[in-house]
Amino acid sequence: MAQLPAPTLALSAFTVGAISAWGTAFVYKRYFRRIPNADWITPDVFKRRRWIKGRVVSVGDADNFRVYHMPGFGWRWPFKLRGVPTTQKALKDNTIHIRMAGVDAPEGGHFGKPTQENYAVSLDWLKRQVAGRMVYCMLYRRDQYSRVVAMPYLKPWFLPGFMAKGKCIPIEMLRAGWAVTYKQSGAEYGPYSEAEFDAYAEEARKNKRGIWKGGGPKETPAEYKKRYASGATLENDETVPDDTPKIGATGTKPKKRRRRLRELSSKLLGR
Repeated sequence: MAQLPAPTLALSAFTVGAISAWGTAFVYKRYFRRIPNADWITPDVFKRRRWIKGRVVSVGDADNFRVYHMPGFGWRWPFKLRGVPTTQKALKDNTIHIRMAGVDAPEGGHFGKPTQENYAVSLDWLKRQVAGRMVYCMLYRRDQYSRVVAMPYLKPWFLPGFMAKGKCIPIEMLRAGWAVTYKQSGAEYGPYSEAEFDAYAEEARKNKRGIWKGGGPKETPAEYKKRYASGATLENDETVPDDTPKIGATGTKPKKRRRRLRELSSKLLGR
């Protein structure tokens, strides 16, 4: 080594340093850098079908939830260096909104629409399965609501997540009868096929599980969304009504405001 020319030694040292720096940056980016939210996920991550692991911190609807990304190690004892925030303020803009791939669950009451039948029990089932638990998600794409379409799995009981997969949550939901197969444009089924998802849904229907008790729902979630998008109504609609007061409805603010205006006018006119 001492006999090598100084320029050769300098070039060798530079090369080794550059390779080490590149390798360190790659390992950090791939295994240790935390993704705060969906806006930080680049197209190449979806293209590579990257896996992420994290804890479910909230369940917003019957087929989606929010995950706090927990890459690398240092999240648990005896090597606990980092932790998952517990306050809403700390979690704001720091979670990934996951839309489960391959399934469609009953719809909640949003934007003035009534809640679809079986929504509450489907939501309760999902909460009991994932709330507060570690999940592994294969990422596919970002949908029109900026959610990340992914295939989530529960953490395996014994082996590490990189060696084995736990239960597939969408498949378990189909088998329990609390969802149907997602059939719309852009449907993702991961390592499975649409036919496999249909088979699990049919098994639940035949055994009258979940939403299939009592003959099944009047319409699928897709039909429900399409109906309200077109402004149509369902005859003898028995969906759960949305109790949120609407501006302009009987007994609400505009009516009170008009009554006050009439009283004021009467006083000014001496009536």
